[in-house]
Amino acid sequence: MTVDITRVGPESAGQVLAVVRAAFEARPPLDPPAAALEETEETIAAKLAGHGGLLACLEGRPVGALVLDPVGSTTYLRRFGVAPDAQGHGVAAALIEAAVDAADGSDDLTVVAREELPQTVQFWERQGFREIRRDSPNVELRRPLRTHVFQAPDADAMRGLGRSLAGQLARGDLIVLSGELGAGKTTFTQGLGAGLGVRGDVTSPTFVIARVHPSLVGGPDLVHVDAYRLGGLEELDDLDLDTSFDDAVTVVEWGEGLAEGLSESRLEVAIVRGDAPHDGLDPRRVELTPVGPRWHALSFRALG
Repeated sequence: MTVDITRVGPESAGQVLAVVRAAFEARPPLDPPAAALEETEETIAAKLAGHGGLLACLEGRPVGALVLDPVGSTTYLRRFGVAPDAQGHGVAAALIEAAVDAADGSDDLTVVAREELPQTVQFWERQGFREIRRDSPNVELRRPLRTHVFQAPDADAMRGLGRSLAGQLARGDLIVLSGELGAGKTTFTQGLGAGLGVRGDVTSPTFVIARVHPSLVGGPDLVHVDAYRLGGLEELDDLDLDTSFDDAVTVVEWGEGLAEGLSESRLEVAIVRGDAPHDGLDPRRVELTPVGPRWHALSFRALG
């Protein structure tokens, strides 16, 4: 079934309210209750009068909705809901992708979830949102709009994504890799190494902290760093390497919050486990966020 998304205003308040009520009434009771349960057609219309909202339909039936609420440089997704009998058909994901387009001009999207609903929080995290604030019982999560998201169903796909990205890399580029243990950071770097044409097997540098893979094709070397045991940026700067960061592509695993000081421009790569393994696959979600002027002219749409 195809999900149709429409930008709507106050005239659609009744349809939006029906979806919101169906979605929020199906959730477990909360204390205090969700404010969405107090909405009326009039209050929803007033919210939609500001910047509108999105209505998702399956076969002409409204099944998903949200209200767009720009605040400063971010756009909040308010009253986000999918009717219970329509869940599992990609409605929520389609709404989020439509919100990305509708929030043109904002730096990111923000949602507020309840900490008593960990599965809801996990859903938002799988969609590229990260917790930025917690004010019990609310959890605020944010997704940068410049983030490019790719699916890697298996290790070969992860290596393929790294190999594809390597074709756009140049000397001095910094890639900061994050993800839980076993997420696929080294597998991604193996693809980078293959695409760059460097010497040696790319393995986890945990026990040596850093490893240099010289280029075999006259391109940049690959510097592969594990920052997990580094105490600070000074230790990273003091590594006795056979090449300089300016002459190499540098990949720093566990580098979030540490390696950023090496360059004003970097590519942040976050690897997130997908849904539970199935059909022999253990899927991953790969989020590429370009930071700084180096990456503005590059396109990531053809990767993968």
